[in-house]
Amino acid sequence: MLLRSSSISRRDFVRATATVGLAGSLNWIGTAQSPSPTPAPPPSDTGAEFITPETQVAIDRGLNYLAQAQNSDGSFAERASGTSAGITGLCGLALLGAGHQPGRGPFAKQVTRTVDYALDLAKGNTPGFLTAGGGPITRLGNQPSAMYSHGFMSLFLAEVCGMLPDPQRQKKVRALLEQATAFSVAAQNKEGGWRYEPRAAYADVSVTVAIMMALRAARNAGVFVRKNVIRDGSRYIRECQMPDGGFSYFRSQNQGFSAFARTAAAIVGLYSASVPEDEEVNAKAIQRGLRYLQQFTPGRQFNQREIPPQHYYYGQYYAALAMWTAGGDYWRTWFPAIRDELLHRARNSSGVWSDQYHGTAYATAMSLIILQLPNNYLPILQK
Repeated sequence: MLLRSSSISRRDFVRATATVGLAGSLNWIGTAQSPSPTPAPPPSDTGAEFITPETQVAIDRGLNYLAQAQNSDGSFAERASGTSAGITGLCGLALLGAGHQPGRGPFAKQVTRTVDYALDLAKGNTPGFLTAGGGPITRLGNQPSAMYSHGFMSLFLAEVCGMLPDPQRQKKVRALLEQATAFSVAAQNKEGGWRYEPRAAYADVSVTVAIMMALRAARNAGVFVRKNVIRDGSRYIRECQMPDGGFSYFRSQNQGFSAFARTAAAIVGLYSASVPEDEEVNAKAIQRGLRYLQQFTPGRQFNQREIPPQHYYYGQYYAALAMWTAGGDYWRTWFPAIRDELLHRARNSSGVWSDQYHGTAYATAMSLIILQLPNNYLPILQK
């Protein structure tokens, strides 16, 4: 289940097994079995058996690409902009999703440099992050997606927090995570959600979900967040649901319409809430959303209104997280379909994934996070 409170134990597991990797784990399990033929095990809830040899080759190629594409300052974006921190946070999550972390694994250096980049952002040396570091809130970069960047980078900080072997570096990451979380809380507007700008007059479901995920990950890492902040955020998301079960961009039912990407995100946002008082009402909204989402199972063509090309990787990222959390037949049906679709895209794009709107690092990171979900390594998604 998404966002369980046992993420600390998962961190310990990842720390102990980071250099082994999925293939090594499967080989170890295989040698522990009786040499006599045995029936194939039933499909697992995570679908780990769906990481085929071709999938692993694609994952390895993508990870190697990210390692080579990282800039000298630790960022991954092709150009400096207000999106740099968000794309870098997603690339960091993709590396963590393979079991690499500071001091552990072949790409430990890249993860550490990603952490250093985040710490430099807090000093105001690099564009694209929002911080409340002890003084006036500073916006770095002038791109309208800066709040997205704040959410994705905050999520990375929450996931890596507790994994750093250097106590001083760990202390700095913890402090920055607390500052970033405080900024997120302060940025919530009167509608209960978030928008491109802090405390904007209107919220939107997309930015709200990015911040809700980051807040939940911070709570898992031990950062205090008031319950009413989470409840207000989940209430806003529910108010965006349309009669067909999908979700609108804004909560206005008169002008809104359902769409794939925002519906996938909204489901993940509601899963992220995890407040007992809202469990029943959120569960009903989630089930309606999942039924709507099933019409977009990968493997067939959709028109640009249904899945705009600039929202493809964003939508598939959230859809995979939604189906992963729903588990069961939802996951077992969805993952092989999106896996094969992503592998096809990689084969047609020189072995990695590319996006003309946000760049190759972004598309590759999103794809790797999806394909590596069965690894079960990211604390926020551990089952």
